[in-house]
Amino acid sequence: MALKAQYQAHILQFRFEAKTSRGAMADRISWFIRIFDDANPAICGLGECGPLQGLSIDDQPDFEVKLRQICQEFSEMDLEIFAWNIPIILEQVVGHRWPSIRFGLEMAMLDYMQGGNRVLFANDFALKQKPIAINGLIWMGSHEVMLAQVEEKLQAGFDTIKLKIGAIDFEQECAILRHIRARFSAQQITLRVDANGAFTPQNVQTKLEHLAEFELHSIEQPIQPRQFELMSHLCHTSPVPIALDEELIGQFDYAQKRQLLKNLNPSYVVLKPTLLGGFVQTQEWIESAERLGIGWWITSALESNVGLNAIAQFTAQFDNPLPQGLGTGHLYHNNVESPLEVVRSQLRYSQAKNWDYSNTSLTGI
Repeated sequence: MALKAQYQAHILQFRFEAKTSRGAMADRISWFIRIFDDANPAICGLGECGPLQGLSIDDQPDFEVKLRQICQEFSEMDLEIFAWNIPIILEQVVGHRWPSIRFGLEMAMLDYMQGGNRVLFANDFALKQKPIAINGLIWMGSHEVMLAQVEEKLQAGFDTIKLKIGAIDFEQECAILRHIRARFSAQQITLRVDANGAFTPQNVQTKLEHLAEFELHSIEQPIQPRQFELMSHLCHTSPVPIALDEELIGQFDYAQKRQLLKNLNPSYVVLKPTLLGGFVQTQEWIESAERLGIGWWITSALESNVGLNAIAQFTAQFDNPLPQGLGTGHLYHNNVESPLEVVRSQLRYSQAKNWDYSNTSLTGI
C-alpha cells in the first residue's frame, strides 16, 4: 500500500474568444493531479494545475517535465497525508517556483484526505447549499459585445458587475460605464473594473480621474506590477479605490507579503490561489490584509469546475460579505460537469447534481 500521484492534461475550449489587455484566448490547458492508494485506486483525490499564459510565474516550457518529476517524487516517498503535514509535503516536493503545481497537489491531497468526493472543506457551502455572492464578469470586446454582456448580467440579477478594460478605446469603455450609471445608481449596481496593468505611468492619473465619474467600487491593477513608488502613490491618492492583483504574484514569504501590503496600503487585494501557490499561501495574504484593515476577495483564474469548486469551498471558510469572482463555471464547451450552479448572482453547490467527467479527456476518475 502506497500513495501514488499521476497527472493528465485537458485542453479547455472557450465558448467565445476570451480577451484581456494581455491578448485573446480560444483555449487553455489544465493539468490534473490524481492521488490514490495503489491498493484502493477507486478513491482518488483530484487537483488542478492551470498556469495562465503570460501571467503565472510557472508558465514555463518545462512545466510538464517538472510536473512529471513532482508526481514521481511524491509517489516514491511512501507518504501518509494529514492536515498538519500537507504544508511540509508541499515545501519538500514542490517549493515556490511552481505555484499552480503546488496548488494542484494541495487540492488533490485535501480531496483524498476527505474521501475523494470533491468536498475538500466540509462547510455550509458544500454540505448545506449556502450560497456565495459573486460578481458578473464582462469580458473585453467591441462596444456592442460588451454592452450585450452587461444587459445579460443585469437581466440575470447581478448587482455587482466587473468589467475588464484596457483593450478597446478608453472612451468606448467609459461610454459603457456611463450607460450603466444612467440606468442604475451606485446604490443599485456596484461597478468594478480590472485593467490588468493596461495603464501607463503617463496616463494612469488622467484615466483614474475620468473613471471616478462612475462611482466605481474599485479598479484592479491599473498599472503593471513592480512599479512600487507609483503604485504606492496611486493607492494613497487615487479617486478610485485600488485593488492589487498581479502585484501579489511571486511573493511567498509571509513577512514580505505583510511588508508589501503595509508599504502600498491598497484598499483591496484580489486573491487567485492558482497564481499565489494554493490555500495556505492565500490564507497568509488574507491574514495580513485583515490585520492591516485591507479588504479582499477571491477570484478564480479560469480553472475548470474542479479548481473552481475547491476555491469556492475554501472561500466559504471565511465570513466575507463582498461578492467574489467565482462566476467562471460556464466558460468552456468541455468543462467537467459539476454540482456548481449560478442562481441570480450567487454560486451554489447543488446536492441534486453529480460530478461527470465524460465531457472531458480525463480518465480513471
